Amino acid sequence: MRSAHSRIVALLFLLSAGRFLPIRLGGAQEGEEKGRDWSLLFDKTEAMIAARDGVKLHTEIYAPRDAKEALPIVLERTPYGINVDEKGFSRKLGRYAEMIPDDYIFVFQDIRGRYGSEGTFVMQRPVRDAKNPKAIDEGTDTYDTIEWLVKHVPRNNGRVGLLGISYGGWLTVMGMLEPHPALKAVSEQASPADMFLGDDFHHNGAFRLSYGFEYSTMMETDKTNFKFAFDRFDTYDWYLRLGPLANANAKYIHGMLPTWNDFVKHPNYDAFWKAQAMPYLLTKPKVPNLNVAGWWDQEDFYGPMKIYELLEKEDPDHLNYLAAGPWNHGGWGGGRGNSLGAIPFGSDTALYFRQKIEAPWFAYWLKNKGKLPVKEAVLFQTGSDKWVQFDAWPPREAKKRELYFREDGKLSFEAPTAASGGSEGFDSYVSDPAHPVPYRHRPIDMTYPDDHPGGWYTWLVEDQRFVEHRPDVLSWQTEELKEDVTLAGAVTAKLFAATTGSDSDWIVKLIDVYPENYPQKWQLSGYELMIADEVFRGRFRKSFERPEALTPGAVTPFAIDLHTANHVFKRGHRIMVQVQSTWFPIIDRNPQKFVPNIFEAKEADFVKATQKIYRSKEHPSSVEISLLQ
Repeated sequence: MRSAHSRIVALLFLLSAGRFLPIRLGGAQEGEEKGRDWSLLFDKTEAMIAARDGVKLHTEIYAPRDAKEALPIVLERTPYGINVDEKGFSRKLGRYAEMIPDDYIFVFQDIRGRYGSEGTFVMQRPVRDAKNPKAIDEGTDTYDTIEWLVKHVPRNNGRVGLLGISYGGWLTVMGMLEPHPALKAVSEQASPADMFLGDDFHHNGAFRLSYGFEYSTMMETDKTNFKFAFDRFDTYDWYLRLGPLANANAKYIHGMLPTWNDFVKHPNYDAFWKAQAMPYLLTKPKVPNLNVAGWWDQEDFYGPMKIYELLEKEDPDHLNYLAAGPWNHGGWGGGRGNSLGAIPFGSDTALYFRQKIEAPWFAYWLKNKGKLPVKEAVLFQTGSDKWVQFDAWPPREAKKRELYFREDGKLSFEAPTAASGGSEGFDSYVSDPAHPVPYRHRPIDMTYPDDHPGGWYTWLVEDQRFVEHRPDVLSWQTEELKEDVTLAGAVTAKLFAATTGSDSDWIVKLIDVYPENYPQKWQLSGYELMIADEVFRGRFRKSFERPEALTPGAVTPFAIDLHTANHVFKRGHRIMVQVQSTWFPIIDRNPQKFVPNIFEAKEADFVKATQKIYRSKEHPSSVEISLLQ
């Protein structure tokens, strides 16, 4: 039976952040898992577990049929359904193909208000007031579930592991805030950390339009997943025709979606957003936690990195760990992970994670088996395509260097001088909200299509040459690198910019430009691969709580966190930086005229603006990167 377990892998639907994405799990031949009969491996039990307020949560329990000893429990809670096969066994079992040989009791649960569970669903339900003994939240539901499991599931050893991806990752964090004594190990994977500053719904206050609209309609239209019916394939065109954000309610939503109503009510970083933000919730870790992130996660890269950073501030018992790899959102949970889009990685990175990191992690804490697979941070280094370990992340030995914008589209480690700023010391473009820069190749299909893989999953690795010569996108690049440049840690854009408007968005992208002749894979010749990127809404330059208009024409500094990366720019490549002011429709259009609430802006508020990016001695725009020697 164990040898059969070790060959588990297959075509099934991976539940990743609520979207059913066809993906292959594990390491066997394609099709081997398609006919897998889980009933030969597990006994299934269903239960409606009562939470402390009496609401009953639908739960499925899968116990190995040939177990010879008491086993630990692995729990996953989800808002996206348990997704059973034709025999009624959850396809989620395939996600744990590499853990099944170690023998666990797997438990899957619908959170309250979703699918088979009772109660009312609340998007990212706020943490309860601990002074109220009757109050509930996702943490108490987790606690009550574990309490019931350890008392009622036969032949469990009293140890529980908790994990999940995306919303499931957030549920994992909620479960470890006040952990049940039986909770011995968790793995937060791609959890959002702050929905206003860096995750699904906003980045630096800029609203993620297509994601926010499509996700809220999916989650809050009924108890199961719903798809909004677009009347055209290219959603770039649909969202542009929608016009100002106020039209979403006027034409389609009609005030019926709580989450959309919250977007409109809370355009700034107020108590509503802070109540669900990790900096206001997390203290020192109370249970071992493996944070997991994907370098090209199109939904929640900010989250796991921020959670790791916050927990690292006070970790005297060394319970906080990090793993990151070259994946999109949830890409480590299935398939081989030997490539993403057109970019190869030279090995099966997702399979490596599941076999060599995740499975040993839980075996160590739940079964006293083996040794810890992570000293502190284990990261896949893109560019060199190898796994590396660090004693701290970011590495303490990394040194800050500035890449300065220079005249004639050049990027240099040498700062501009009085004589090198060019005739005026800036580059400029006209940003027109009526003709925004697309964030990926058009046509832009819906975020989660049912009938094809969709471009959403790989847009962060798309070749950026599709916008390079637009008049509203500026580019600067180095000469061919004479030696490898190893980036390890923080990336920060430091812009000196001016606009003729009174508000503006700034999008900055750090790009690896491949050689024009690339014999390793000719399709990558001249490829422009984003390594780090971010948007910043200018009104929040002083405060996310209290936005202010920009002064038209004034040179204004902007520091934009492009987060963190672990990448080698290889000898013969170039480093490029791009700057633009629209990124549509993933980011809503800034009117470029200051209004109190962009969700209530009128069509007349949207105006063209001339943007200037300075590169002079007095105003040296740059991107600061962290380098290993």
